[in-house]
Amino acid sequence: MNAQGIAPSLYGLVLGLTLGWGLNWPIMKLVLDRMPVWSFRAVSVLLGAVGLIVVARAAGHRLWPLRSEWPALWWTALFNVTLWNLLIGFGLTLVPAGRAAILAYTMPIWTLLLSAVFLGESLNRRRMLGLVFAALALYLLLREDIAALQAAPMGSLLVIGGALAWAIGTILIKRMPIGMPLTSFTAWQFILGDVPLIIGAVVTDSGQWRALDAVGIGAVLYNTVVAFVFCHWAWFRIVQQAPAGIASLSTMLIPVLGVLSSMVALGDRPGPAELTALALVVAALATVLSRPGAISAARD
Repeated sequence: MNAQGIAPSLYGLVLGLTLGWGLNWPIMKLVLDRMPVWSFRAVSVLLGAVGLIVVARAAGHRLWPLRSEWPALWWTALFNVTLWNLLIGFGLTLVPAGRAAILAYTMPIWTLLLSAVFLGESLNRRRMLGLVFAALALYLLLREDIAALQAAPMGSLLVIGGALAWAIGTILIKRMPIGMPLTSFTAWQFILGDVPLIIGAVVTDSGQWRALDAVGIGAVLYNTVVAFVFCHWAWFRIVQQAPAGIASLSTMLIPVLGVLSSMVALGDRPGPAELTALALVVAALATVLSRPGAISAARD
């Protein structure tokens, strides 16, 4: 432990989390060029659930939910797993990965706004400033799409919908708290949220299934092992052990890395609007997440 009481190994987890989720944006784009959205999300969530169950069992955590915990699991699975994965997946087929990463990381801002409406949490000056930054970022990213009426801004709106779905799931977790360990809780969210994804894959994608090339297989494995299993496990450890500033730092860097990695891997070239919006989202996250406890609303 150093002078601030932070274990050196925790910085490695923060770095791993930032790299894991940040690099996943262009990797998801690579998969979706080779695999239908429903099937990709169904496979990733299922394998992620298996991995988290293994982690939870190895840690000796309670695996089976109590009867009183099932309603919260079903509702949060719908928003945090099913809708999040579908809306982000379909959005990524329509917009560059870097832009999607910026839009997706308005999640804490939506959570802040919804918590004021449904949980009675106050909006002080700092939180209002964060909302202003986020609103300006959304305006910049949607302005060109809305102006060019030939192509409705469907991709951007789908990603925003995914961010809003995650925020609703976060509010539900606060309204319906669960006592089971976070790793087991997330594994069950994956299992329940994957049911409609599997059904959708069978109904809509069965005629489109084909063998993946080496890039596709590697991308699916990365998405499952790194983004779902390792990053969720790392996030839980960081939230439980780190000061708010350390955990918040990781969330602020993820959209930045998402933009940069998309430039390198996919040749994306964000323009002035995207770069300005990125700066505004980071400023909004820095403003909102500087309060203790806000980090619980900022997972990927």
